[in-house]
Amino acid sequence: MKKSLFYILSIATGLITTQVKAQQTPYIELLKQEPKWVDSVFNKLNKKQKIAQMFFVAAYTNKSKAFTDSIGKVIRRERIGGLVFFQGGPGRQAALTNKYQKLARVPLLIASDGEWGLGMRLDSTIAYPYQMALGAVQNKELIYKMGLEVAKDFKRVGMHMNLAPDVDVNNNAKNPVINYRSFGENKYNVAEKGAAYLKGMQDGGLLVSIKHFPGHGDTDVDSHFDLPQLKFTKERLDTLEMYPFKELVKKGAAGVMIAHMNIPSLDATPNMPSTLSKPIVTGILKEEIGFKGIIISDAMGMKGVVKYFKDGEADVMGIIAGNDILELSENSKRAVKMVRQAIKDQRLTMERIDESVKKILTAKYWAGLNVKQTIKEDNVVAEVNRPESMALLQQLADASMTLLKGREFVQQLTPNKRTVIINIGTPDTTVFQKELSGTYKNSIAFSLEKTANANSIAKVLSEIQPEDQVIISIVDTRLRPGNGMVLSADLKMFMTDMAKKDAAFVLLANPYNLASMPGLENAKALLVAYQKEDFMQKAAASVFKNQLMPTGKLPVSVNNFFKYGDGL
Repeated sequence: MKKSLFYILSIATGLITTQVKAQQTPYIELLKQEPKWVDSVFNKLNKKQKIAQMFFVAAYTNKSKAFTDSIGKVIRRERIGGLVFFQGGPGRQAALTNKYQKLARVPLLIASDGEWGLGMRLDSTIAYPYQMALGAVQNKELIYKMGLEVAKDFKRVGMHMNLAPDVDVNNNAKNPVINYRSFGENKYNVAEKGAAYLKGMQDGGLLVSIKHFPGHGDTDVDSHFDLPQLKFTKERLDTLEMYPFKELVKKGAAGVMIAHMNIPSLDATPNMPSTLSKPIVTGILKEEIGFKGIIISDAMGMKGVVKYFKDGEADVMGIIAGNDILELSENSKRAVKMVRQAIKDQRLTMERIDESVKKILTAKYWAGLNVKQTIKEDNVVAEVNRPESMALLQQLADASMTLLKGREFVQQLTPNKRTVIINIGTPDTTVFQKELSGTYKNSIAFSLEKTANANSIAKVLSEIQPEDQVIISIVDTRLRPGNGMVLSADLKMFMTDMAKKDAAFVLLANPYNLASMPGLENAKALLVAYQKEDFMQKAAASVFKNQLMPTGKLPVSVNNFFKYGDGL
C-alpha cells in the first residue's frame, strides 16, 4: 500500500515538476531542448494539419451564438493552432475557452492584444495606463510588477500569450495608430520600459510578442486602412527603429510581430508589405538579428497587407517570408489549401512549415498545455480585479505625473484660501474636482464643455475674484487619448488669458495636444497627467494637494517649450 502510494505521488510530482520546468526555462532556451511532447504531437499531424497550426482566428464573447458556434466549427474541422480573443467579458471568455479547448485535437494557444492589460479588450477588468504614460515613469520596477499582474490576469482567463508590448519608437507626433501606445520618442527609454514590461510578463509565465517590427513609429498612415511607406535608409532604421527590437531579442523575447509597412530600403519590390517580405522577416529578423522565437504577422485582413496581395496570396507569401503564425487570415480554410498548393508548386517546402509548427507546439508546451487544463469558471471577475492590482494601478499613475512648470507655485497653494476649480472638456463634475474640494474646503467648481462659447465662459469669469487660487483641468473625454483634442476658439482664448493670470493647469490628455494650446507655456504651473481615467485624476489631485511629489519625465517632444525629458 505504501509503495503504491509512493509510486502515485512520484508520478504526480513528476508531472508538476515537468510543468513548472516548462515555465521556468525561457521559451527561447526550451526550443533548443526539443521536448518529447512536441515531437509526439508533431509526428501525429498530417501535412494539412501542420499547416493549420500556423493559423490563429479571432474569437469574441460579445457576439451572437451563431458567431460563437461558427468559430467552434473552424476549430473542430480545420484544426487551427490558436485563437486571438477580442471584445467580451472575463467570465464569458473563461467559459468559452473551456468549450473551445474541448473541441481541439491539439490544445489551442490563446492570445490577445493586451498592451494595457485585459482592459484593452474585456469589460469588468483592469486597464493599466497607456504606454505613453508609462514612458514617463522613472521606476522600472513598477512596470515589471505590472507585467507580473497582467500575466496573472491572462492566465486566469485561460490565455497564454500577450501580443505586447508595443516597442515602436513614436518619433512622429502625427502618428494615427501608435502614438499613445508607444513608450515615447527615445529609443533607449522605449527599450528600457519595454524590457521591464516584457520581463514581468515572461517571469509570470506568459508568452509575449513585441511589435511592430521593424518599427511603426514614424508614419502618418494607419496600416489598418492603407499601406504606409517608410522612406528611410537601412542605417537609420537599423540604429533607430530597430534598436528596441534588437535589445529585447537579446533579453529573450518569445515573439515578434511584423508590421504591414512598405520599406524600399529593405525590400525594393513595389508595394511589398514588410509582413510578406522574405528579405525583412527572414533576412533581417532571423538572420541578421538572430531571432529564434515565434514570428507573428499583424492581422492579415488589414488593408496594409491585402490591398496589393488579394484572395489569399498574402497568406502564402507571409509563410514564404518566414512568419510562424498568421493572425486573422481573411479565410483560413482557403489559406491552408493555397499553402498546400504552393508546396506542390515548390514555392515553399514542408521543412519550412515543420520549423514553424515545432515552434508553435513548443510554445504550447511552455504554456503548460502538455497537461490538460480546465479554467475555473466561477469568481473570475473578482480574481482579475485583485486589491494589489488596483494599488499598483494607482502607483503607476502617481509615478507618471509630469510637472512641466511651477513646483514652488504648487507648494504655495493654500487649502484655506478661496479656490476656483475649473474643468474644461466635459459638463460633468470630475473626480479631479471632487478630490480637490475635500482639501480646498473654501472652493467653488465650474465645468465648461469643449464647445463652450464666450457667454458660458463669461459667466465663469464673473465668479472669479482677484485673490482666488485658480486650478484648471483640461479633460479629453474621448475613448482613446489621441491628438487633435477639439476645443472651441473661445476656450483656447480663455486658457491663454488664464495662463497669464496665475492659473495652474493639469492636462488629462495626450501631451501632444499641448502643441495646439498656445499660451500654456506661460502658466504658473502645468502638470501632464496623460489620460482621463479616474486613477490619473486622483494622482493629479494628489499633486495639487501637495501629497505627491511628481517624478515623471515627458516621453515625447511637443514643441520648443516642452521637450523630451522635461519634468521638474
